[in-house]
Amino acid sequence: MSKNQPWPAKEATALLKHLEKVGGDGPVFFETGYGPSGLPHIGTFAEVARTTFIRRAFERVSDRPTTLIAFSDDTDGLRKVPLNIPNKELVEPHLGKPLCDIPDPFGTDASFSAHMNRRLREFLDSFGFDYDFRSSAEMYRTGVFNDTLRLLLQKHDAVLDIILPTLRPESREGWSAFMVICEGCGRNLTTTTTGYHPESDELSYSCDGSRSKGLPSCGHAGRTSVLDGRVKVGWKVDWALRWFTFGVHYEMYGKDLIESAQLSARIVRALGGTPPIGLFYEMFLDEDGKKISKSVGKGISVDRWKSYAPVESLLAFLYQNPRKAKRLHYGTIPQFTDQYLKELSRWTSQDADERFWNPSFFYFADEASRPTWDVPITYGLVKNMVACMGEDDPDVVRGYLKRYDARVGDAAHAPLAEALVSGAMAFDAEFEAPNRHKQAPPSEMAPIVAKLADALLSHQSLDAEEVQGLVFSTARAHEVEPKDLFKTLYQGLIGQNRGPRFGGFTLAMGVERMAATLRELAANPAPPSEE
Repeated sequence: MSKNQPWPAKEATALLKHLEKVGGDGPVFFETGYGPSGLPHIGTFAEVARTTFIRRAFERVSDRPTTLIAFSDDTDGLRKVPLNIPNKELVEPHLGKPLCDIPDPFGTDASFSAHMNRRLREFLDSFGFDYDFRSSAEMYRTGVFNDTLRLLLQKHDAVLDIILPTLRPESREGWSAFMVICEGCGRNLTTTTTGYHPESDELSYSCDGSRSKGLPSCGHAGRTSVLDGRVKVGWKVDWALRWFTFGVHYEMYGKDLIESAQLSARIVRALGGTPPIGLFYEMFLDEDGKKISKSVGKGISVDRWKSYAPVESLLAFLYQNPRKAKRLHYGTIPQFTDQYLKELSRWTSQDADERFWNPSFFYFADEASRPTWDVPITYGLVKNMVACMGEDDPDVVRGYLKRYDARVGDAAHAPLAEALVSGAMAFDAEFEAPNRHKQAPPSEMAPIVAKLADALLSHQSLDAEEVQGLVFSTARAHEVEPKDLFKTLYQGLIGQNRGPRFGGFTLAMGVERMAATLRELAANPAPPSEE
């Protein structure tokens, strides 16, 4: 493949070369991670989607089986009560405990993390992602991590040599790779490791709260095994633990975790393993160019995006170079919905090799799930029709689309057409209609608008180019600039200075409907301006 190949293919090629170098012929493991202290969000979706892009590209260049591990760190301790949960009083007494040992504030599952894990799986399943879910609690408590934990204990000095130089001097004293779950109070954020006993797979610890930033501690001290879920390891070491135990070959991560990935890779090597390769990605930005924060709540959720456009249009957004920061806000939805439709349209005329360069190749697990779209109708066109017609009945809008291109109503196109109409109507009602100000034509332009309406009706049939030409010829016949007539039309029809190509827009609206609308505009001009 050329150096200009799609970025998922570049990553797949790099992975293939990495595997050839390290050897082996078993399954290839991709991994994504999730912190279940909150509900899955667009960052979760983005990481799984992008990793899936690379996995699909890899499956094209290799016959080796693949697995995507979706890992939930549900033994992570909870430091503060999330703002967006009910029954906060049920959670607060358990701060400092692993998420898997905290009651479910929603009252539906066995624990806080069981609820969040279920929601994560439902979230991923709703998009048809193929993955192998693994929870930290299950991996620790069923002994899956035991052998690696023993090895970490034996090589703890080597881990210290890797981590301590990266810490502030005041944080180095007493740092440990292990976070013991206190046998007295069940917390793992309040314990300090005080001794290492690799000969018996044990640690000494005290629940003194010295490193817990104010969380309550019980003062218990004792000695415990590192096996079967009695401890967990800290973040950088936990990543290495998973990589080494599962044999992970590929994992993506945010730009803010580059150092963590590098340190985790060094720990894997210290354990005698081979770390995965991966790709760091940039963060999402809001419409002001600022980093989106979950706690602030700016940005857009996946569910909200889906209410305005097909989720594949979000995949089209995510397909852009992940190394570049992207503004993620509601205004991006029309642009990337049209981008997605363009990709679908190109697919119908491409051969197998060309299709690999089509971004939509990476969106679908199989051809059965791929919709057909080879009609000249865009989301922008539908949205502007909604704005012009003022209709709140999707059947009416779809009816006009069928007049423009009858294929919109056939079995292949209808599902996506319905999604575009309902989404465009919701988008218009939410974001554009409240701020729309259609402008009556200036008094000197009103007669010209009326003449254009007459011209439209004077022809038996017109194609889009002929309609476009009528605007130019009408403007010139009345000695006005065509651009001024176009501006007048768009201001009156959709409340904007510019709009979709008028010829296609007219055919979508219907020539008679457009002529009637123009006559109504011409009959109600703006009063002459006083100078």
